[in-house]
Amino acid sequence: MSTNNTNQFPSVRYRSTWPVLAILLSTNVFAQDDVAVPVEQAPVRIDAQQEEPIYDIVEVMPEFPGGKEALMTYLTKNLKFPDQAREQGVQGTVYITFIVEMDGRISGVRVLRGIGGAFDEEAMRVVREMPIWKPGTQRGKSVRVRYNLPIRFTL
Repeated sequence: MSTNNTNQFPSVRYRSTWPVLAILLSTNVFAQDDVAVPVEQAPVRIDAQQEEPIYDIVEVMPEFPGGKEALMTYLTKNLKFPDQAREQGVQGTVYITFIVEMDGRISGVRVLRGIGGAFDEEAMRVVREMPIWKPGTQRGKSVRVRYNLPIRFTL
């Protein structure tokens, strides 16, 4: 009689992808409270058109006037759900990135990951029309900060 154990399985290699949950209206992909990155090591990019660096993480992150609740209210009031998408029952999340300039203006608005149709254009329109933000600061000085914002369209 053989002593074969049928409960053992051969080792198999496979690729696995773990989903990352993004919460609607999170402050930033690199949220200051969620990432323990020393400020001296914060990712910085130099924009070819400007001499000022663009930071991803700073000591004080930019803030929408009135805070997160005010940002949520602004988006709720100003986003228009595309009519054709409403008729077809389409919904989803558009991820927008933009720069909060040293004076609080919004620039460089673009789609990081879209869902197509009129959703991407609507999300960009609402971000471009935002009021002036409180700029981010690094070592007490206003700096340019890249900000990522997921905008969820739900029926």
